[in-house]
Amino acid sequence: MAELIINAPFPFADNVFPAELGAVVQRSVLDGSEPALFVAHTEDNAWLVGDGVSDPNIEGACVVAPMVDVLAKDEKVTEVADLPVGMAAYRDSADEPWQRESFTWAEEG
Repeated sequence: MAELIINAPFPFADNVFPAELGAVVQRSVLDGSEPALFVAHTEDNAWLVGDGVSDPNIEGACVVAPMVDVLAKDEKVTEVADLPVGMAAYRDSADEPWQRESFTWAEEG
C-alpha cells in the first residue's frame, strides 16, 4: 500500500475520499464490531472516525488507518466525503441518515 497522508487537499475530486487518505479510526469500526456513527473533519484538516459508543480516548482504542478500510466496512461513510473542515457528521445507527454540525474538541476535565 502507498504511504498514507493525513492532510489531503480538500475538497476531494468528485467528493470521493482519496485512496491514500489516512484517518484516526476507532478499532471497533475497523474490525466491524461497531458501525461508524461519527466522522469529523477537524480544523487541522484531519479526519476522525468513531463508533459513537465507546470511549476513543482509551489507550489503544484508535489507530491511523486508510479511509478505504473504513469504506470497506461501511460504504455509507462515502456520503460524508464532502464534509467541510470544522464539521462533524453523526448518525444514530448504520441505517440512519447522517446529521451534520460544527465540530469542536470536548473540554477536558
